[in-house]
Amino acid sequence: MSFLTFITGSTKSWQPAMTVDTTTASYWLNWRVLLCSIWILISLVFASLLISKHEYRKKSGGTVSTDQQQLKEEEEFPGVLYEDEVWKPCIRSIHPVWLLGFRVFAFVVLLLMLILNVIVDGGSIFYFYTQWTFTLITIYFGLGSLLSMNGCYRYSSGGDNRLDTESGGSTKGMQLNQERKKAGFFAYAFQIIFQMNAGAVMLTDTVFWFILVPFLAIKDYNLNFLIINMHSINAVFLLGETALNSLRFPWFRIGYFFLWTSAYVVFQWILHACVSIWWPYPFLDLSSSYAPLWYSTVALMHIPCYGIFVLIMKAKHFLMSKWFPRTYRGVQ
Repeated sequence: MSFLTFITGSTKSWQPAMTVDTTTASYWLNWRVLLCSIWILISLVFASLLISKHEYRKKSGGTVSTDQQQLKEEEEFPGVLYEDEVWKPCIRSIHPVWLLGFRVFAFVVLLLMLILNVIVDGGSIFYFYTQWTFTLITIYFGLGSLLSMNGCYRYSSGGDNRLDTESGGSTKGMQLNQERKKAGFFAYAFQIIFQMNAGAVMLTDTVFWFILVPFLAIKDYNLNFLIINMHSINAVFLLGETALNSLRFPWFRIGYFFLWTSAYVVFQWILHACVSIWWPYPFLDLSSSYAPLWYSTVALMHIPCYGIFVLIMKAKHFLMSKWFPRTYRGVQ
């Protein structure tokens, strides 16, 4: 068996069989599509309410001191992020260049796998949610590499290094927070993508290993090296990044995860309304009488998939605080 065959498996790519013509009016004007549309609308409204309520700062009323104002803003703004949190490791004794090296390595590996997948299967791979998510996590590590490069440069200049080595009581902590810069657009985008990936990777790998793999096994479809790795290495790199970085994980950003999946579903609907083509996942097919059940199940799966990563973050904070009580940053 050649190396290429080992990587790509069968020379004939598996595609789900077409059921009916998806461009006809009868395919879309029925009770199944109505119920599925309601589920998507509920997801969009839920996500929009969460983001609009928690993502933006609230105006603090009354006259308060600068320190009190700082604390009140952080309490009222759960998504607060400081610029140095996107490039500093969670352990003070670890130099930021190690986090940079990990991100660059992850970006190169993921990008090469994505390019290889396009070469083997063509642009049609982007019909799949897996490739959407894989592309998103590749962008994440690419942007993270750039932010880490900038952070390492600043760290070597001494300013952030001085702040990093200082410690003290609550008063000094407030003073240090005032000296730290609040994150800009790219830093916030980076954290949002991190949290979107957290849910999307869990959802992708869960659906693949527990729903699609048994289905493909019944169809006698052999999984190849490339497919298996694309549904596992994303989680490996994401967990490694989580163990190293200092990013916070405010729960309300599950809203972006819902928006990400909803955008994919809407894209598929528009595509299938214009072109009669196979559905990338059997449970997206609206011709099935079970479609509303499938759509609602996948929508509800977002909560435990995101919840799993919330628990991973809590476990990280607990273990790091226990193993590195003096050097673990925690949530500053």
